[in-house]
Amino acid sequence: MRTPRFYENQPLAGINELTLTDSVFQHAGKVLRMREGDKLILFNGDGFDYLAEVIHADKRQMQIRVIESDANERESSLKIEIGQAISRGERMDYAIQKATELGCHKVSPLFTERCEVRLTSDRQDKRQRHWQQTAISACEQSMRAIPPEISTPLSLEAWLKDCDAELKLVLHPHEEAALDTYQAPKSVALLIGPEGGLSDNEIALALQYDFKPLRLGPRVLRTETAPVAACAVLHYLWGDLR
Repeated sequence: MRTPRFYENQPLAGINELTLTDSVFQHAGKVLRMREGDKLILFNGDGFDYLAEVIHADKRQMQIRVIESDANERESSLKIEIGQAISRGERMDYAIQKATELGCHKVSPLFTERCEVRLTSDRQDKRQRHWQQTAISACEQSMRAIPPEISTPLSLEAWLKDCDAELKLVLHPHEEAALDTYQAPKSVALLIGPEGGLSDNEIALALQYDFKPLRLGPRVLRTETAPVAACAVLHYLWGDLR
C-alpha cells in the first residue's frame, strides 16, 4: 500500500520531531487511524518530500519523527499560469484540480462580463482558501511537492496588465493559428473564458496586451475542460509530457 502523503504547513527542513497541525492530524489520526510506527510522507512547498514515522498518537494530537528528505523533481520547467473565468461550484474545483495534476504553477480566478458568479469580499476570501485547498489536495494525490498559487479573484483587465509570461494565449474557438508556429517558451499564460465565452471586447482587450488567439481543435470546450486540454498540449509540446 502506498505511504500516505500530506501537506504540512510548517517548517520541515532540519527538523527532527514535530507535532502535526490539526488539519493533518484529523486525516492521519482520525480518518486513517495511523499509530506509532506507521510511516507517512510530508511536504510543505519547499520542493522536498519528507519521510516520517509516527512516534506518538492519541485522541488529541500526533507527533512524528522525520527520517529522511528527498528532492521532489516532479515540477515542470515550463511554467503555466491560467487566468480562469470563475465558474460555479464543482466546475471551478475541477478546473483547478486537473490543472494542478497537469503541472500548472498558478491559477488566477477572473471576473469577466459573462461570469455568472458574484462574490462579496468575505466570500472571495472563503472561495480562495477553498480553491487553494483543492490544489493542495491535488498535489497530495499527484505527488507534486510545490502547490500552485491560487490568487485572490481579479478583474480581467487587472490580470492582463500584470501578466508577464513569455507566451500569452487566449482560447478562441474561431482561430486557426497552431501552437507549433511558436518557438518553445519558458512560461505560458492561458486566458480561459466562462461558460458563455469571452465577449468580443474582452478578446480585443487581451490582444491589446499581446495575447495570441489559440484554437484547440474543431470542438468548443467547456470552461472546466479547456485548461485540462490546454495544459496537456502545452506540456506535450514544451514541457515534461513529451
